[in-house]
Amino acid sequence: MPTKNALDKTSTVERAVAEVRSGDVMMVGGFHDIGSPASLITEVVAQRIGNLTVIANDIPSLDRGVGRIVSAGLTSRILTSHIGPGLVMQRKIGAGELRVETLPQGTLAERIRCGGAGLGGFLTPTGLGTAMADGKRIVEVDGKRFLLETPLTADVALITAFRGDRWGNLTYRGTARNLNPVMAAAATRLVIAEVEELYEIGDLDPNEVETPGVYVDMVVEAE
Repeated sequence: MPTKNALDKTSTVERAVAEVRSGDVMMVGGFHDIGSPASLITEVVAQRIGNLTVIANDIPSLDRGVGRIVSAGLTSRILTSHIGPGLVMQRKIGAGELRVETLPQGTLAERIRCGGAGLGGFLTPTGLGTAMADGKRIVEVDGKRFLLETPLTADVALITAFRGDRWGNLTYRGTARNLNPVMAAAATRLVIAEVEELYEIGDLDPNEVETPGVYVDMVVEAE
């Protein structure tokens, strides 16, 4: 029986998600359902991996995208730019069952990018004079005041790409890029990429690769 290529990072969805641990900080790509790793989310719910801190662009509803992890009671904390109007979510927050930190979308994306780039943070005027500035350092540059926003990293990132090869090189399509590329760089232990089309090593045009395989630990085909 032939041995598997040492560069081959492909896995089943079940085996890949089994590497996620209870209590992990987990980034999940997607904007609503666009660029959301549906198969990986389904398996996280099926395996009942709980006490997760989830970092995601938005939680539009509890029956779509990353909201399914929330509705399954598997999250203890969420960092996001938007929470949908669902009453169940509001009750969870009001009862103290769920801690939610909301951030401007640009601030969230840039904090993740800084985490992946190894930067100490960035300066922004967004949030000055609001509750968002509470507890944050204010820095003055050339007479202008800015908030210092610190980088965000995670233990695990679940991301989606259009095409990927067995080495983990990824390309994206349209708005499905959203936060997927920066999340791939910002996870410190495990990056699982769900791809629509799986290619053999060497078959992707290197000029089209947006996330190099060095950032990706496991690749699964979307179900």
